[in-house]
Amino acid sequence: MADEWKLCMGAGNGTVISEFILVGFSGLDQRLQLYLLLVFLLMYLTTVMGNAAIIFLVYVDNRLQTPMYFFIGNLAFLEIWFTSSTSTKLLVILSSGRRTISVGGCFAQSSFYFALGAAEFALLVVMSFDRYIAICQPLRYAAIMKNRLCIHLVAAVWVMGFSFLSYCLVLSRFCCCCCFCFCDNPPLFHLSCSDASLWKIDLVFLLFIMLSSLCLTLASYTCIFCILRMPAASDRKKAFATCSSHLTTLAIAYGSCIALYACSSGHLPLETNSIVALLNTVLYPFLNPFIYSLRNKSVMLALKEAMARATAQLFP
Repeated sequence: MADEWKLCMGAGNGTVISEFILVGFSGLDQRLQLYLLLVFLLMYLTTVMGNAAIIFLVYVDNRLQTPMYFFIGNLAFLEIWFTSSTSTKLLVILSSGRRTISVGGCFAQSSFYFALGAAEFALLVVMSFDRYIAICQPLRYAAIMKNRLCIHLVAAVWVMGFSFLSYCLVLSRFCCCCCFCFCDNPPLFHLSCSDASLWKIDLVFLLFIMLSSLCLTLASYTCIFCILRMPAASDRKKAFATCSSHLTTLAIAYGSCIALYACSSGHLPLETNSIVALLNTVLYPFLNPFIYSLRNKSVMLALKEAMARATAQLFP
């Protein structure tokens, strides 16, 4: 968590904030910070390459050009943005030791973090709706989930996520932002001189986004579970196997976010907050490629065939 800032005096009696100091992992010795740098760099590169591989496979393999994999490809693209918005600054901090971030950089990082996070929650709802149609109404699936509807749903997800930027812009008029090892809202309000009620409003708004999307997702899976309990649903249980990856993603995404914002009131130790923040910003995007590839036979088969074709071209 960042609990310090640098100040530069402006004209008159005003005080202008020029930089923030991110103090996450500041208590670690240099050797341990170097070790963390290597670990986080490896995780970041794996995250980017893994998600990029999923996007490539969905694009080139005809068997993966279905609504489900179309949404997975968009989730992979979103994860690359999401982890890059926070992990790159963390790597700079650990490599150079420079822990300051400009006000503009802090605002940009915080804005993209929340915009991409909101888009991801919306996309998870869309993916659960897709699974609901596939399992509960399989005969109408092709008629409902047409390419045009899928494109419109994904477009709505991105518009909804980036409309969150206007909310961040409103907040920037009242306070400035800081965080654990990236720019986040809780330390933002604790550092600002604005009304403390803004933090409560912000917390309620964030929880509303998380819990409303969670409720919609759970509603879809409740219907799915009810259908699967019927005696004639044996064939549909095979289709439910594709939901296991999505359920794993939901558990990690919502669990880490709820722990970060619902259970953290700003009074927890810095180390605890930093670890919870890393679960959301580093570990979750890192695990997604493995969740959607190692547990998916279609993706693994497409990956093996793509690697075989690449090997044949490189070593004829």
